Amino acid sequence: MPIHPVILCGGSGTRLWPLSRVALPKPLLPLVSQETLFEQAVRRMAGDDRFAPPMVVAGAAHADIISDQLRDTPGARLVIEPCARNTAPAIALAAALLPEDAVMLVCPSDHYIGDSAAFRAAALAAAALAAQDYLVSFGIAPDRPETGYGYLERGDPLPGGYAIRRFVEKPDLARAREYLASGDFSWNGGIFAFRAGHLLAELAVHRPDMARLVRQAVSEGRDDGARFLPAAEPFAAIAGDSIDYAVMENTDRAAMVPADMGWSDIGNWAALADALAASVDGNGNVARGGPVDLADCKGVFAQTDGPRISAVGLENVCIIVSGDEVLVTTREGAQAVGKLPGAANQ
Repeated sequence: MPIHPVILCGGSGTRLWPLSRVALPKPLLPLVSQETLFEQAVRRMAGDDRFAPPMVVAGAAHADIISDQLRDTPGARLVIEPCARNTAPAIALAAALLPEDAVMLVCPSDHYIGDSAAFRAAALAAAALAAQDYLVSFGIAPDRPETGYGYLERGDPLPGGYAIRRFVEKPDLARAREYLASGDFSWNGGIFAFRAGHLLAELAVHRPDMARLVRQAVSEGRDDGARFLPAAEPFAAIAGDSIDYAVMENTDRAAMVPADMGWSDIGNWAALADALAASVDGNGNVARGGPVDLADCKGVFAQTDGPRISAVGLENVCIIVSGDEVLVTTREGAQAVGKLPGAANQ
């Protein structure tokens, strides 16, 4: 049986403000190449008969844009969430629409993966474990002591992967350095493989109300061409939760497959600059868009959609001009961009 990609296309990407906005958020923007991150997520598995056509779960506000970006993807299905309820209900919707024995590969739509072949190899290993009723995470190979990601601690070996000994929240820098040095920890990249029926069974154990309401939303929903519209009332009654908190941290069948595939969540402007490492000049600067003049600058990321950016003597700074908005932040401050009034009220 082919693997069923389930692509989650939600969120507002506020940490990439002012370019990413509610009307056109991060997944639907061409950030790393001419394709959007969502189009890259779809293409990563296209043309490979080991993967079925994708199922995309998204909100109504972006349904038409997503349908347009899916126009060259035959067989794709779009599931429209009546409201945002985090990843566990979104994934459960997809599971309830698939055959019980279908292996689903859950992928965020807003991540960058540089090595598609390594991604597909990890997907096949994860699918083999999921078919044995493991709930499988991709464990991203860490290359630095990152404090912005959760971690997975490797347990006993399994065919193609490992049991997960424990999930670890975002650590402080000292602990992140310990994790990196130990070699026993991976980043939790938010990519999963499940057998659809087993995921729903686990959800019924750990979040019974959520499981019941998801099934009701699907049974009372309706098809509209290539779109499926779950019933709004039961779905809105769900207490939202992430798949990690709802299921993964509670099950005794959690597993991981190691994945070294040039991954980035493009979580802020500094992460985007890192993903564009091939474009850096001799001083570590990246300049994109309209005219950019950088004198005596090092490690500067500058992007503009028109007005000239001129900077002198700056280091490790991101400068973004988008429309009538201007953002200037240090690389260290990039994580906090989403808290700015402009981003919060976009």
